Amino acid sequence: MTVTASASTARVAAAPLDRAWSVATPLTPVGFYPRAGVIPAVVAVHDQTGPWDAVGRTRRLELSDGSSVVESLVRVEPDGVFVYELSEFTGLLGRLVTGGRADWTYRATPSGRTRVDWTYSFFARPGRGLIVRGIVRFAWAPYMRRVLVGITREIERSP
Repeated sequence: MTVTASASTARVAAAPLDRAWSVATPLTPVGFYPRAGVIPAVVAVHDQTGPWDAVGRTRRLELSDGSSVVESLVRVEPDGVFVYELSEFTGLLGRLVTGGRADWTYRATPSGRTRVDWTYSFFARPGRGLIVRGIVRFAWAPYMRRVLVGITREIERSP
């Protein structure tokens, strides 16, 4: 599957790597992924198959516009890499994409902080690439920056 569009963002959290990892990776997306323009909020998590920390775990996210998406963990390297794939999009995105992928990396900085990098990629349905690229560029990329601010604040706030 060829990536149609990707967006990346990064922030440094004022927390050590182990805390950043232990707070951010199992974090429920509810409250951290709000509605923003055409992007619906995550309002509930359903059917989670266990703690969000091992390859093979899945969960279904319910979105504020009535649509949903399934997340599946495909790579987990503690204190380093966290990757999940997205499938079974319903609603508008279901008509535009066949799937997506979120790649998170955590790296300790020399100052004892943690750099969090997040890349999100979408795979467009045939003939929908231009629309998907536009959504990612003008809506999703700015949204990711906003979401990561909230997540790094949560990392820094947690004991």
